[in-house]
Amino acid sequence: MSQTAAPFRWGILSTARIGTGKVIPGLQRSRLGVVAAIASRDGERARQAAAELGIPKAYSSYEELLADPEIDGVYNPLPNNLHVDWTIRAAEAGKAVLCEKPIGLDAADAARLRRLPADPMVMEAFMVRFHPQWLRAREIVREGTIGPAQVLQMFFSYNNVDPANIRNKPETGGGALLDIGCYPVTAARFMFEAEPKRAIALMDRDPVFGVDRLTTGILDFGDGRRADFTVGTQIAPYQRFNIFGPKGKLEIEVPANAPQAERTYISVDVEGLLNDRSAVVETIPQSDQYAEQGDWFVRMVRGEVPREYGIEHSIKGMQILDALVRSETSGRWEDIG
Repeated sequence: MSQTAAPFRWGILSTARIGTGKVIPGLQRSRLGVVAAIASRDGERARQAAAELGIPKAYSSYEELLADPEIDGVYNPLPNNLHVDWTIRAAEAGKAVLCEKPIGLDAADAARLRRLPADPMVMEAFMVRFHPQWLRAREIVREGTIGPAQVLQMFFSYNNVDPANIRNKPETGGGALLDIGCYPVTAARFMFEAEPKRAIALMDRDPVFGVDRLTTGILDFGDGRRADFTVGTQIAPYQRFNIFGPKGKLEIEVPANAPQAERTYISVDVEGLLNDRSAVVETIPQSDQYAEQGDWFVRMVRGEVPREYGIEHSIKGMQILDALVRSETSGRWEDIG
């Protein structure tokens, strides 16, 4: 594709905060795309967001945006229970779709995407896969610096007790596992470059909201490899990622919500020293993971990079989450798929 190719024109479905606060500014920093339109069921909200963010077009319905022939692709940050429905509608309208995570409520919901015409351009928006800190971390693992990766650990939490928030509503796909538990699942698949065989989980549910507010899970990848994680929505905000091998460990300080357009850091301890004084810290240059994700997606649509993260990859991710949910009830390991 020529460097002079016309910019990819993004349309945004809804004025969701993740879009207006994170993804849209990232896409506006990207090299290959421009944000051309935004839609809301409340026309005034769409117009206000467009004015604040410098977006040329504002629509008072999602249908209007999908009907715009000048829009090449759609970013879908709607609530989880609407992800599949509007991804299907956007794809059927001929748009490439970057859908916010998780792709659906469960694997059966996500599997509805298989009904789309052959070879739809649909990808789940796990921006961490494109941040240079994650790419460098995987490179270190591949190089064998810490030895064969054996154990991955991740903790991710925030404190949100707002009953009106969609993250606290079962019907919209709320709860810790769907909202942020999908990150360690993605991280484990990304770093091990494999799929887990079985899963087990322990969950604590809010007695009023009904959603899981504290979930701990273990994924068994076989051959002595495992990932364990804890995610919480009513606990002190924190996040950290570690991966261990026989020769050392690697740590990412801010694995999920990396500060946009700022430096990040990876520390590596090797040869069994494993203490802060022995860590070698790598500084990762300034980057915006949402901009990187947007550019990779455009290159995928243009056929310049492989389609690594398509519908089947997303369905497999939901099957892993489903196994963790089943384990809450069964109290035992659950096979995946």
